Amino acid sequence: MDIHEVMRRLPHRYPFLLVDRVLECVAGKHIHALKNVTVNEPFFTGHFPHRPVFPGVIILESLAQAAGILAFVTAGVYPDEHRQLYFVGIDKARFRRPVEPGDQLILKATLERSLRGIWRFAAIAEVGGEEACSAEIMVAPGDTKKSG
Repeated sequence: MDIHEVMRRLPHRYPFLLVDRVLECVAGKHIHALKNVTVNEPFFTGHFPHRPVFPGVIILESLAQAAGILAFVTAGVYPDEHRQLYFVGIDKARFRRPVEPGDQLILKATLERSLRGIWRFAAIAEVGGEEACSAEIMVAPGDTKKSG
């Protein structure tokens, strides 16, 4: 999937669209996507000015977005004003190496189960074949009805 298809599969937009391309996506199984880490990303001015490091929470969000694409593809639907998935849980998050500008982050998520609308994934982010981060990620549909 190129960036245009990624944007059809996710509601996120700049500066919070964190998946640049999908390399492989097998519905109900796994996804491999990439995020090109560039020095002009807005958080690098403060994290950290003298040695920019891609924030761990943004790596986790990148993994959650990749997992969200896999969930939408598996369900055979596209996000819209009535269909959204939200990042609802994270377990066993581990950070193994820093991610810096110029790195290409490979985002891998494997569907472990889907039960009552809650999707659970095993996720790994790699740089150059080396694990940078791993976690169990959960996404679930949100209530998009307006209250009041």
